[in-house]
Amino acid sequence: MVSKKKRSDVRAKKHMKIRKTLSGTSSRPRLSVFRSNKHMYAQVIDDDAANTLVSASTTEKAVRSELKYTDDVEAAKYLGTVIAKRTLDKGIKEVVFDRGGFIYQGKVKALADAAREEGLKF
Repeated sequence: MVSKKKRSDVRAKKHMKIRKTLSGTSSRPRLSVFRSNKHMYAQVIDDDAANTLVSASTTEKAVRSELKYTDDVEAAKYLGTVIAKRTLDKGIKEVVFDRGGFIYQGKVKALADAAREEGLKF
């Protein structure tokens, strides 16, 4: 019998493939996105220094208080605006987008579009 691979294993393999080519530098860090069934997380990472510069997630009290649900497209849009504002406040205008092995649609796309609308370039 042929066994089906778990979706999380397939995503992890895709992410490792993507990470071979993507890398964040101090001049252009990496915007990494992770989503679970209940929450979304976004980080701006300098891979050269192995340092997280900015982070935001729907688990934060300030973000969660603005949302009705933490697992829908509206929450992803709001998180995109929050991460973009925090990144621009740090003086970072350009990033490399790392979708984390997730398909670029739905929540991931909503986060990316909202960050672009706020002025983040990628």
